[in-house]
Amino acid sequence: MRRRFRGPRFAFAYFAVVLAVAGALVAAVALRIAGDALERPGVDEFYAQPPDAADGDPGGLVKSEALLGAPLASSAWRIMYRSTTADGDPVVVTGTVVVPWGPTPPGGRTVVAWGHPTTGSARDCAPSYGFDPFVGIEGLRWLLLRGYAVVATDYTGMGTDGPDSYLVGGTAGANMLDAVRAARELLGAQASDRVILWGHSQGGQAALFAAERAADYAPELDIRAVAVAAPAADLLGLMSAHLDDISGVTIGSYAFQAFADTYGDSVPGVQLDSILTPEAIAILPEMNELCLLSNIDRLHEIGEPVVGRFTTSDPTTTPPWSELLAENSAGSVAFDAPLFVAQGLDDALVVPADTTGFVAHERAQGMSVRYDQIPFATHATVAYLALPGMLEWLSRVTGD
Repeated sequence: MRRRFRGPRFAFAYFAVVLAVAGALVAAVALRIAGDALERPGVDEFYAQPPDAADGDPGGLVKSEALLGAPLASSAWRIMYRSTTADGDPVVVTGTVVVPWGPTPPGGRTVVAWGHPTTGSARDCAPSYGFDPFVGIEGLRWLLLRGYAVVATDYTGMGTDGPDSYLVGGTAGANMLDAVRAARELLGAQASDRVILWGHSQGGQAALFAAERAADYAPELDIRAVAVAAPAADLLGLMSAHLDDISGVTIGSYAFQAFADTYGDSVPGVQLDSILTPEAIAILPEMNELCLLSNIDRLHEIGEPVVGRFTTSDPTTTPPWSELLAENSAGSVAFDAPLFVAQGLDDALVVPADTTGFVAHERAQGMSVRYDQIPFATHATVAYLALPGMLEWLSRVTGD
């Protein structure tokens, strides 16, 4: 049937709607920028821990503050809450909670716990501390439109004081689960016990460890689905692929320090000089203070001279580092929730073959896994390009 042109009145109405929507978006962006600008002068006060901050049960809310520049049609808060390390030591963690406006569905909103990709390991690299704490939550707008509440942890050692925890799976997994607990305390009846775990890269590892630990660590939570994009699931493969490039220097700087902080007192031989060269140890303090996205040029400037001379031996075959890389690789425990894995075929950081091997391993454990391999997707773009498939899959497996 031939489409009829409806004339200038229709055209005017159409463009009026477009302009109204555009105006609302501009206003929302302006409000967010204005809100962030107003909050910046006092932002450091929030990240200072009260003397008794770590006293209490994991997931307990220490404090919260409303964010003035929340995304369109939503409310948001910074939170500080209690969690644990991989060894069970108490820590204090920060993060962000976002909830859409509108009626709460019967039984409360499903909570999506977001695990962010690598931003660095220093305090200032925490997403919640950034000028726009929401920009890095991939798929946030679509998740809010579905009525989900979203909580995003910064991970231990970022935002507020704590040990470095980069790629320490047990710590990151606990941080994600305890973030859900803290969000539920904050939101009350708005938040249900239904949880979706969603993470990219480093956050994919965190989401997988959260899923593997949930039954024992947080049995009150109902993990409905787990979705990951280019997950750092196989640390042996990840490190092996980048032993002699700048990615290996950057990842290694963050990770070896975190492993030393976490396991140095409990695992013999976990000292930095047992795996890193003197040149590597010399640059470590500055490398670990630099945030990935805002300091990429400086990271390359100080890291590239030690490429090929970063480690004294291959950490993927040198105990105890090889054992720690294996211990912090996902897949040791199967979980009941369905799993979605997305991998970009042009990803130069997380090698597609490693993700394919991980998926095969999970399926061999009897898990339900959907695997989307996305042509042309890089490590940076894969989470966004995976969203249509991931959201369709979520509707099917959760009924949301």
